[in-house]
Amino acid sequence: MTKHKKEKVKTVEEPATAYLTTQALERALSKATRNLTKEAMELMGYEVTVEDNWVVRKYKDGRVEKIEEIEKITLDKNFELP
Repeated sequence: MTKHKKEKVKTVEEPATAYLTTQALERALSKATRNLTKEAMELMGYEVTVEDNWVVRKYKDGRVEKIEEIEKITLDKNFELP
């Protein structure tokens, strides 16, 4: 009885396809936003953000300046974008 050596067969694998999911996109955007906010604070000394229906400027020293109130609107159920 002769022993035969099994040959390894090389296969060409398809490159993995990376799908962009909503969750992955949200995570990436959230991280990018945090990084940019931190950089803006360091560079400018303040950041502009939205808080309690107001656009506000937050300073390094903790002060918060209200810039403009955001107008609340109610859309009709049948509203369609152009």
